[in-house]
Amino acid sequence: MISDEVLEMIALFTGGDARSALLLLEMAVLNGEVIEKEDGTTVTSVTKEIVELCTSKKTLIYDKNGEEHYNLISALHKSMRNSDPDASVYWLARMLEAGEDPLYIARRVVRFASEDIGLADPGALRLAISAYQGCHFIGMPECNVILTEAVIYMAMSPKSNAMEVAYLSARDDALNEINEPVPMHIRNAPTKLMKEAGYGKGYKYAHDYEDKITDMRCLPNSLAGKEYYMPTDEGFEERYKKRLIEIKNKRKKHTEKNK
Repeated sequence: MISDEVLEMIALFTGGDARSALLLLEMAVLNGEVIEKEDGTTVTSVTKEIVELCTSKKTLIYDKNGEEHYNLISALHKSMRNSDPDASVYWLARMLEAGEDPLYIARRVVRFASEDIGLADPGALRLAISAYQGCHFIGMPECNVILTEAVIYMAMSPKSNAMEVAYLSARDDALNEINEPVPMHIRNAPTKLMKEAGYGKGYKYAHDYEDKITDMRCLPNSLAGKEYYMPTDEGFEERYKKRLIEIKNKRKKHTEKNK
């Protein structure tokens, strides 16, 4: 006798691996409570506590909709965002010791590296991807320290959400200007017919110009002058902010020169 909730719990602990799930189920049944029925027959009851005993793990409180699952990953994400390494490690441990798939956590850390750190520390994304690969290579329990290194690094890194803000702003314009044609001068022109039609006409190859920058406009007409990337002063992104100002000044110089 076993409930759907306990079966889901076994699937969670075994990461969906059928062979491991069957072995755990067999162990749980062998250690289950034998209950005698009124007719003299017996049934074996497998409870949540018995599965925990067989796996030496305690479960997270997962409901049928997985609410607590998402609460915990949210807690980890927000702890890293708040630059709290202690809370980050705690929520990581809560998930891993309950049998959470380490690759799921690693994927969320990869996302975090760009969403909440970005160019404030470009090394964060490289480390997050390395952590994912490490977890995939050696698995649990050995990969717990790999994820610990990753979440502490994310928590301690300077923060910038400029990548997220840039994309969301560009996405809104892309959806609203979905039929806006690509400017003729930056269209691909692989055939003679396309060239005769004006594709690529007026294109300026940046490497042929001073500063490797031209006054060529690359956005559609309706979005001319629109800015999406707004770099912060955090970490390495301060350098990119200075570089962006430099690029804008040089482009302005080229524009005035060609008037």
